[in-house]
Amino acid sequence: MNAIQSIRNTVVRRLDTMFPGFFAQSKHNHYADFGFPTDLTFKQLYDMYTRNGIAHAGVEKTILKTWQDMPFLLEKERDGSEGKETKETKIESDIRQRFDDLRFWQQLSEADRRSLVGAYSGVILRLADSKKFQEPVDTVPGGLLGLVELIPAWEGQLQVSEWDTDETSENYGHPKMYQFTESQINPSQKVQRQFQLHPDRVLIWSRDGTVHNRSLLEPGYNDLMTLEKVSGAGGEGFWKNAKSAPVFEIDKEASLENMARAMGVPLEDIADRMDEQVKDWQKGFDQLLMVQGMQAKTLGITLPSPEHFFAIALQSFAASIPIPMKILVGSQTGERASTEDAEEWAQTNMSRRTGQVIPNTMSLINRLERFNILPEKDWFLQWTDLTESSIAEKIDRAGKMADVNQKMKDTGEFVFTPEEIRAAVDYEPLADGEKYRDTDTDDEKEGAQTPPAKTPAKEETQ
Repeated sequence: MNAIQSIRNTVVRRLDTMFPGFFAQSKHNHYADFGFPTDLTFKQLYDMYTRNGIAHAGVEKTILKTWQDMPFLLEKERDGSEGKETKETKIESDIRQRFDDLRFWQQLSEADRRSLVGAYSGVILRLADSKKFQEPVDTVPGGLLGLVELIPAWEGQLQVSEWDTDETSENYGHPKMYQFTESQINPSQKVQRQFQLHPDRVLIWSRDGTVHNRSLLEPGYNDLMTLEKVSGAGGEGFWKNAKSAPVFEIDKEASLENMARAMGVPLEDIADRMDEQVKDWQKGFDQLLMVQGMQAKTLGITLPSPEHFFAIALQSFAASIPIPMKILVGSQTGERASTEDAEEWAQTNMSRRTGQVIPNTMSLINRLERFNILPEKDWFLQWTDLTESSIAEKIDRAGKMADVNQKMKDTGEFVFTPEEIRAAVDYEPLADGEKYRDTDTDDEKEGAQTPPAKTPAKEETQ
């Protein structure tokens, strides 16, 4: 049996020589072939975010769109039909002012940004409960003043130090303690905080609220490396073409002794002296290069156009986020195409906000309720719709609705009621006393308010 297998392998090897690739004997390791890392660490992802413009744009534009405005925390959901009751309540006003003092929403948006670079991020809660970070939280006195600070943390700064392995525990399989090390990201910072952290005092910000996630940059990481290779090789190639080191061709009758004597150096130092001369020449494009008995030539580098290779990797990275490429790089090629891309991008971020940002935020609100920092209520997060039309688009829609009514006036029917037209621009219906204008002109009103002038008496005839 072994002999038959050996003969078969020999035949396959010969056929593979005749037809390369048809009888593949082994799989290629494309990661090794192309220089891609097999496993990604947070440090690699963080460095890519901070040093690669395309990676930075992918993260920043996602955050800037998702958080293009800040939400409001309301006691309950309101649709605007309650009239005066839609005014801000006392507790809502207190929350808004306290959150503004803490830069509450800005800190959450920063945590959201950091969660895109790593697999997750954290929001550390500093509380006025006179306890250490490693201790659990019961209740916090002082109401809203009990929340002192929110500290966003990178994945590299916040690591699980202990897991709950007790199968009878309700938190089985979840982190039991975290380790926060601030210096993992910025070692040059003067004040470096480091402490053990109880899960009560940190909110994990991620897609599912756990540490088991993936970075936004991970699917397109290979494309980002390709972009760096293409742009780096292109830049280096153009530089070498513009300022390349000369190649000296020595004449067969040239005497190295005479060259060394002319340079004023020993024969063994002639190579070093020539290196110094070439360095001086390379320092400026207008320098003069003196040679004796030699010809100086340059080796030209023929570079293909890098745009096509760059565009392939760029499109692949944009698809991995996903983000329209025109929005990622900021180019606009057509009004219609740009509008469609903007609408798609708004829908993508609206879905992300609904499925990730709002649930994470409400988890934090529930945590603050449990600590008695916020009262227990049916809290509602009011946030503008990213897919909502602009005011110009709303007015245009209302104008078209009025035009339809005008065209249908001969039928005696309204296609759209005035209330529906006002609703198209988010205006409330008018009250009965506000529906009709006063038809009197300004002059008539002014004349009605001014008493008539007296007519002068006729002069008596003498």
